[in-house]
Amino acid sequence: MTDGNSKRRHTPFLLYGVLMFTLGIAIYLLGVLLVVPRYLLGLHALLDPVAVWLVWYSGVPIMLGIGLALFDLLILFGGKKPDTPVRFEPVQRRRVTVALTAYNDESSIGAAVEDFLSHPLVERVIVVSNNSSDRTLDRAIEAGAIGYDELRPGYGRCVYRCLQEGVEYLDTEFVVLCEGDSTFRAYDIEKLLAYAPHADIVNGTRTVEPLRQYITQLSTFMFYGNIFVGKLLEAKHLGRGTITDVGTTYKLCRRDALVKLLPRLNPAVNLEFNAHFLDTALGEGYVLLECPITFHPRVGQSKGGNVNNWRSFAVGMRMILGMLNDWKKPA
Repeated sequence: MTDGNSKRRHTPFLLYGVLMFTLGIAIYLLGVLLVVPRYLLGLHALLDPVAVWLVWYSGVPIMLGIGLALFDLLILFGGKKPDTPVRFEPVQRRRVTVALTAYNDESSIGAAVEDFLSHPLVERVIVVSNNSSDRTLDRAIEAGAIGYDELRPGYGRCVYRCLQEGVEYLDTEFVVLCEGDSTFRAYDIEKLLAYAPHADIVNGTRTVEPLRQYITQLSTFMFYGNIFVGKLLEAKHLGRGTITDVGTTYKLCRRDALVKLLPRLNPAVNLEFNAHFLDTALGEGYVLLECPITFHPRVGQSKGGNVNNWRSFAVGMRMILGMLNDWKKPA
C-alpha cells in the first residue's frame, strides 16, 4: 500500500543534472571530433572557431549538471527518501493470473501458454492479441488460454488491456504481465513472488549477465541504453527504487494496486509504455522492486523496440521525454 509521504512531488534535480552533464559531454566530444574535417578537408578557417566554441562552452552544462546533482544528493535527498519501515505484507494465496501480450506470435504463443499453465502457481493464462493478422489468438485458445483481441493498434493498448482483464479475477492476489514470444519463462514466477511481500510491483530485470542468454534481440547498445534510461528514472524518483530495466514486460503486480493505478495510465503511449507504467507507479507512491529474471531469444521476428538500434534509440528518447513532461502529449 501507499502512504501520504511517498506521494509528495519533488523537483527531480538529479535527473536534470544528469541530462545536463550528458549534454555537456556530447557537446565537448562534438567539438573534439571536428578535428577530422578540419585537418582532412582543410576547413580550419570555417571550423576552428566552431570547435573552440563547442569545447569551451561545453563546460557550462557540465558544471551546471554537477551542481544540480550535488544539490539533490547532498541537500535534498534526506527529504525525498520515504521514512518508512521496510515493507512486509505476507502473501495470502500464492496463485497468480498471467496475462500475455501477443502480436503475430503464432509460432510461439502456444508453447508460451502451455509453459505458464503448467506452473503450479498459475490459476489461468490470458492472452491479448493486438489485432494479429495470423492465427495467434486461435493458437492461444487451443493451448488453453482465455483469449481477447485488442483491435486498437499499439503495444501500450495491448499491455493495458492485459492488465484490465487480469484485475477482473478476484481469486488471485497478483497479476503477472509477460509476453507470448518465449523470451521469458514461467519458472521465474517463483522469484517474482519471493519479492512480493515487499512491493506493489516486482519488475523483472534482464540485466544480470548469467541469466541472459548470450544471443538475444537485445543488442549491446540496447542493453546499456536500457540501463541508462533506468538510472534516469531512478534519479527522477530519488530514494524510491533501484532501476536497471525500463523495457521489460515481465512483472508481477498486486491486484489492489493495479485497480487504483490503471486510471492513471495512458494506453495510447506505445513502445515506451513500460517506462510510463513504472514512472506513474512511482509517482503515485507505489513500492517498486526489481527481480533478476532469465532472458531468452525470441521465437519469430521482433516487432517492438528491439527491431534495430536506431528504433531502440528513438524509443529511449521518447521515454526520456515522457519522464520530463510527465507523459503529456506535446501541443
